[in-house]
Order: sequence, then C-alpha cells, then structure tokens
Amino acid sequence: MRKKRLLIFLIVLSLLGSVYTFSYFSSAQALSRYGSRGNEVIKIQTNLKNWGYYNGPVDGIYGTNTVNAVRWFQSKNGLAVDGITGPLTLAKLGISSSSSSSSKDINLLARLITGEARGEPYIGMVAVGAVVLNRVQDSRFPNTVAGVIYQPGAFSVVSDGQINLPIDQQCYRAAQDAYNGWDPSNNAIYYYNPAKTTNQWIYSRQVVARIGKHVFAR
Repeated sequence: MRKKRLLIFLIVLSLLGSVYTFSYFSSAQALSRYGSRGNEVIKIQTNLKNWGYYNGPVDGIYGTNTVNAVRWFQSKNGLAVDGITGPLTLAKLGISSSSSSSSKDINLLARLITGEARGEPYIGMVAVGAVVLNRVQDSRFPNTVAGVIYQPGAFSVVSDGQINLPIDQQCYRAAQDAYNGWDPSNNAIYYYNPAKTTNQWIYSRQVVARIGKHVFAR
C-alpha cells in the first residue's frame, strides 16, 4: 500500500511539473538575446545600424556588440536596459513581435527537440528544429509545424510519448533560434542516428551535415 501511494504521488508530481512547464513556456514570448541567431537578429541589427546604434556586421548573430547596441537603444527610449530584445523593444525598433500562433509553434518545436535531441550539442538541437521548419516549406510535407510534427510515422517521440516530456529550457532556446531562421542543418529535411535507425531507405538520401549523433540529409 505504501509503495502504491508513493507511485501515485510521483505520477501526480510529474504531471504537475509538466503542466507548470507548459504554462511557463506557453506564456513566454520568443526573445532575441545573447547567443540567438537568425532572421530576426538580422532585422534587429539592421535597424540599430540604420539608426546609428550599431556599427558591427549584420550577420544574424546576437553577440556582445549587438547586446551593447540594444542596451544603448533601450536607455535612449525609456525601456528596461537588459540587452534583450523582447516585445517592447521590438515595437520601438519597428519590428513585429511574435504572435500567439508563433509562440505555439515554438512551444511545440521545443517539445520535439526535447524528445529528439536533448543531450545533443546545442547546434544539433537547433538543427533538429530547422529540419521541421524546412519540411513546412517543402511541398512534400504538411505546411504547418503541428502538421509536420504529428504527420503519422514522422517522429518516434510522438508515438512513444516523449513529445509530452517537460520542455528543457535549452531546447526551448534552440526552438527559438531555429524559428528565427538559424539553420545549421544545411537545409536538411531528414535526420537520423546511424547507431539506432533500422530504416535502410534513409541511407539513400544525400548527407549534408553531421552534428553530434545525428546525420542530416536531403
């Protein structure tokens, strides 16, 4: 009886943790901050450069120079000076902030990355997210993030339930970076772990990148 009660307690605790994590990340906006990469960072750097706040390269990499430029811009515009480009700073920069639809996509992408790539190098996590987004743009696949992820047989973490694990914070950041346009996968639409896959067809695809334990292909 005591063991049964302990088991029930652990299950409830796990469910509460999942609900809390989902709530936290669902309410979070996609923020560009130190280490972020992608198209949104390019827009931020471009506007800051045009307005005289930034003199570094427009390379889509949110490094120290970009942080300092954002902080300077924030101090001049009555914003909290934290070097993070959240919704208020984006609005002042004339850049549309993420919609609720984008937040849902990022949240779901983070769940997939948590199930598929936790423990992989950070760049490998971003690459897994990029594969999903590359499929969205490919006419052979569904045209939404949810459609790609839940396409029957597409990802093992959907069928084995790992898609429902609590979201890892680093995986959430990786989802943001992928959604912002960083693609370390080199435009791949497939990835696999050679040590685990039993699908012989996947070996016929063109390999375009190798990151951590994953091979990325087209």
